[in-house]
Amino acid sequence: MSNKPVRVRFAPSPTGPLHMGGVRTALYNYLFAKKHNGTFIIRIEDTDQARFVPGAQDYILDALKWCGIMPTEGPGIGGEFGPYVQSERKESYKPFAEQLISNEKAYYAFDSAEELDSMRDQAKQMGMANWQYNSITRTSLKNSLTLPQSEVSKLLEAGVPYVIRMKMPRNQDIRLHDIIRGWVVVNTNNLDDKVLFKSDGMPTYHLANIVDDHAMNISHVIRGEEWLPSAPLHVMLYEAFGWECPEFAHLPLLLRPDGNGKLSKRDGDRLGFPVFPTDWTTSEGELYSGYREKGYFPEAFINMLAFLGWNPGTTQEIFSLEELTEAFSLERVAKAGAKFDPDKTKWFQQNYLRAQSNEDLAIAIGKLTNGSLPNEKSIQIANLMKERATFVQDMLSDGAYLITRPINYDKETILKKWKSETFELISDWLAEIKTITEFTAENIEVTFKAFLEAKQIGIGAVLQPFRLCVTGVAAGPGMFDISDFLGKEEVISRIEIGLIEIRKIVNEA
Repeated sequence: MSNKPVRVRFAPSPTGPLHMGGVRTALYNYLFAKKHNGTFIIRIEDTDQARFVPGAQDYILDALKWCGIMPTEGPGIGGEFGPYVQSERKESYKPFAEQLISNEKAYYAFDSAEELDSMRDQAKQMGMANWQYNSITRTSLKNSLTLPQSEVSKLLEAGVPYVIRMKMPRNQDIRLHDIIRGWVVVNTNNLDDKVLFKSDGMPTYHLANIVDDHAMNISHVIRGEEWLPSAPLHVMLYEAFGWECPEFAHLPLLLRPDGNGKLSKRDGDRLGFPVFPTDWTTSEGELYSGYREKGYFPEAFINMLAFLGWNPGTTQEIFSLEELTEAFSLERVAKAGAKFDPDKTKWFQQNYLRAQSNEDLAIAIGKLTNGSLPNEKSIQIANLMKERATFVQDMLSDGAYLITRPINYDKETILKKWKSETFELISDWLAEIKTITEFTAENIEVTFKAFLEAKQIGIGAVLQPFRLCVTGVAAGPGMFDISDFLGKEEVISRIEIGLIEIRKIVNEA
């Protein structure tokens, strides 16, 4: 690694919501910067005005804030290298494009879109499927390399639309070292003359990103694998300007759960899980769900993302953001695509939920219930339910019987487990409950065991029927703890009502 101060950037385009793959790119940039006491920058690359989506920039910044990986420089944040939105830097790019023309590294191209489409159609008819504007075809096209200088000047003075293209040399090997992939060598014969400056007065990504990375002293470019084919052009641009090239690291793709192709924005709700950090609503009112609104902790989401393509080299999987920073290195990022596992994502969420204090979970429960439960009750619900829950909401839905008496009873379990003698056993157990003076989980358990011993019966004969009467469901936290939480009067009342309702179910079967 060079001795330059570490400065990295996350440079999304505001063409829609931020995909989780983009969040992972931001995360790796953040971790790398923090690990090396560097600077993490966000730069909005909105040079493609045709695809600009209102609200996308705010969404990106809000999503990063929720994830806890906010940049130290960027729009709305500040920094000495701003502005950090490319459209606001528009006037700075053309002089660099013209510098390349002066140095014979680029040229003006006056071909219209219709003329280029015609060339592609002709090539297709001749069996050339992938026609390119390159070092061979440019010799027969309308550009400043083929036209007399006087005609080029006339066209420019007349305001005829043009683009500026990179003049890619013939048969030259471009070598670049990628921290993740090692040496990459591409011959220029396989590259086309990419547009650097568009007819609308805006630079393309290729020029703007190079100029801005240089202007912002970017030391490392950490981005998705999809930009690897563009990297040779970017190296050529650095050389053309005589600038020092940053170090590159191209991250592996995120793959669908079946490994069949890239995980795309369209895969989200269609496959039953979010692919965005937070909810996104399109201008047509279509909602795409996000991890935040699904109830995920941002720490769990970030922990999961970190492991999509990277591993610490140990068996540890649960990491705080600080621990991730300490453990992270680009050298341990894999080349191969990372298969997304929605079940593993839930596993991370479960672990983070269980690690929360009951008091913190009570605050989250309070938000979901609009404060309708006393805080002490919410703390007790968290204590009872968190080992069985994935989300905070689960503690309320799965533990609904802790808040209100059951209306429905698990008919399938009742018909399978309820015996002819069960009614009498539960009635006898109810009588025992009424004798307990200090109604605590410990005293209930002692009384219950004495009851089983006196009756000479196993635990299964009473415990599940007891649970069904009180909660209506077949499984949950310990019944002695549930009974302690509900209180003696409530438990007695529920058993009495439960016996009546369950008798109806048995009789109707």
